[in-house]
This record gives sequence, C-alpha cells and structure tokens, in this order.
Amino acid sequence: MMTKLIPPTDPQYFCQTSDGDYDRHRYKLCYNSGKTEIYDSWEVVQNVWFRSPSGWLSHIEVLDKKQDKKTKGFS
Repeated sequence: MMTKLIPPTDPQYFCQTSDGDYDRHRYKLCYNSGKTEIYDSWEVVQNVWFRSPSGWLSHIEVLDKKQDKKTKGFS
C-alpha cells in the first residue's frame, strides 16, 4: 500500500521559505538526574541526545530566545 502525498497545489503543502539560519529558539536538555544544559543549536542538542547513554536523558525543552531591546527610529 502506498501513502498518497499532498500535491504542491494543496494549501496544507509546506515548502521552505528561507535558506537563512533559524535562531529564534534555544534548547534545554534535561537529564533524569536533574541536571540541565542549554544549547543554541537544534543540531547540537540533537547530536548530544543521540550520543548519550540510554536512560540518562529525560526530555528537551524549546525556549524562546530573548529579543534584544534595540531602539529604532530617531533619537
């Protein structure tokens, strides 16, 4: 049995909208021991997750990055 794919004309179809880095989040890696580590890159936290021994890790929390408060306009 083959899975039917969504055609590109369907409103639910997703396409990539940017090749730029996406850095709106940070990632908190939570260990079963209570220890936590913060990462700026999904690829890095994912790498740590898959390289860690089974049973050491609890979950990953996605954190919003704080936006820099820069003044805009005339001063």
